[in-house]
Amino acid sequence: MSRRPGGDAGAAVVDFVLVGALLTMLFLAVLQVALDFYVRNVLAAAAADGARYAANADVGDARAGAERANELIRSSLGASYARARPAADVADVDGAPVVGITVSARLPLLAWFLPVGPTVTVTGHALMEPPR
Repeated sequence: MSRRPGGDAGAAVVDFVLVGALLTMLFLAVLQVALDFYVRNVLAAAAADGARYAANADVGDARAGAERANELIRSSLGASYARARPAADVADVDGAPVVGITVSARLPLLAWFLPVGPTVTVTGHALMEPPR
């Protein structure tokens, strides 16, 4: 019976490093996707709330709705994400005027060595209330 030189000594360490690196990358990818969904949902909620605020009969101004959306984004994500503006495609639905707020932001990256993340753009719409 002949023995191989070195045998299996150290194989467990190599296996642990290979599997550990793969699991770490998988965990970071899941964390990145979760962070992207969170930021997108916060931006969508801020755009929708800004549109509802702008559609209020007492306000009636899309710029005020954009500022409201920026305030909400600043309070939940930070000032660097607050880029809300009135939507350019304001239209009407069955003759009722609609106000829209558009928010664009770059998604944060966990991989700090990459230059920038992808851009997400969301728009919130609301029917204008008739003046009282």
